[in-house]
Amino acid sequence: MKSTTISGFSKLTKTQKIAWLAENFASDPAATTAGLASWQHPDAGVQRVIDGFTENAVSNFVLPYSIAPNFRINDRIYAVPLVIEESSVVAAASAAAKFWLDRGGIHARVLGTVKLGQVHFIWKGEPSRLKAIFPAIRERLLANCADLTANMQKRGGGILDIELLDFTELEPFYYQLRASFETCDSMGANFINSILERFGDALNRFFTESKEISDTERDVEVVMAILSNYTPQCLVHAWAETPIASFDDVARQAGMVAPELAERFALAVRIARIDPYRATTHNKGIYNGIDAVVMATGNDFRAVEACGHAFAARDGQYRSLSSCTIYGEMFRFELTVPLALGTVGGLTALHPLAKQSLDLLGNPSAQELMCIAAAVGLAQNFAAVRSLVTTGIQHGHMKMHLTNILNHLGASELEASAAAVHFGIHAVSFSGVRAFLEAQRAS
Repeated sequence: MKSTTISGFSKLTKTQKIAWLAENFASDPAATTAGLASWQHPDAGVQRVIDGFTENAVSNFVLPYSIAPNFRINDRIYAVPLVIEESSVVAAASAAAKFWLDRGGIHARVLGTVKLGQVHFIWKGEPSRLKAIFPAIRERLLANCADLTANMQKRGGGILDIELLDFTELEPFYYQLRASFETCDSMGANFINSILERFGDALNRFFTESKEISDTERDVEVVMAILSNYTPQCLVHAWAETPIASFDDVARQAGMVAPELAERFALAVRIARIDPYRATTHNKGIYNGIDAVVMATGNDFRAVEACGHAFAARDGQYRSLSSCTIYGEMFRFELTVPLALGTVGGLTALHPLAKQSLDLLGNPSAQELMCIAAAVGLAQNFAAVRSLVTTGIQHGHMKMHLTNILNHLGASELEASAAAVHFGIHAVSFSGVRAFLEAQRAS
């Protein structure tokens, strides 16, 4: 019987890891070994960098690196790199970018760049006493981090504030230090976490050493110190507006008039404000665009999404992040979204394609990248809602999905060309494509 557990896996070489994995878990060990090896980067130096991103790397997982051209954002034209596997996203974003290109483009502005971190601790003294000595604690915390903040302060960032929060009514003896930070062009996770852990050490020492503390008050327990991915003060607002009459061509193709299309679009967005079931899918469409930019630039899409979904529920109900207004003869579509992004440090400085993405975008500041990502999210949402209220989402999605189905069924180039013509006028489905190929091959 094969052993499927192992001790010291991380200490094996990559070749040894692959050999153990193939032998114990693969249905075809030789194919697995060859397959994992085939996705290694041909440049050994680049591969070493990629392997260093994570633990126990045995190969690379490839996603498409696409470009959505014609994005006019704040009156500058961008060709935006997008990393995503969903077939229709890049096409939809590109179509929306082209729609808005000659209609004033998409505008965006950063409303704030404040990031947050927390030190959670237990103290069994009187709350009023802790509040009284907090100014002295705060002074000690800041002094204890001066060496860590010096370089960030030179760039205009650092620690902005430290608050003491009392949660003892919800959890006995539980308090929190909530610190706010400005990290300039860095996402700042390592900077913030280093500061917070230093805060925890300083808090312990204050209660141990301070002459202001009596012996009965010295018992403090730091539970954890970590940044928060909820950054409701790190916000960007994006918007686009145009006369309703500019929808004439799109509306005519859908058998409508422009005011009817605009009103139906606005209603669809209002429904996403009302109904959390619809809002979840609506916001997923926004993050189809935002995540693709975030991944292409080496930022943390999990953190960005977690924050955005929390922000969408900030009033107690999960709602759409975007809104639509019709006033007079004008149509306005906009969103406000939290985006904690960086353009220096982390993967942005290490991943070859992340560096390439930033170069293609003109080496933007973190604030400019926030604007770009929000604009792409707005464009993606616009394209999705426009499809939903006109032709339906499957019309475009399945046309793009045709290539994936053909590849799955092993279609030749000649068969794929014939399928493209056939399904230009017929509905796309897996069974339909398979039947078409079988008929082609039979004839």
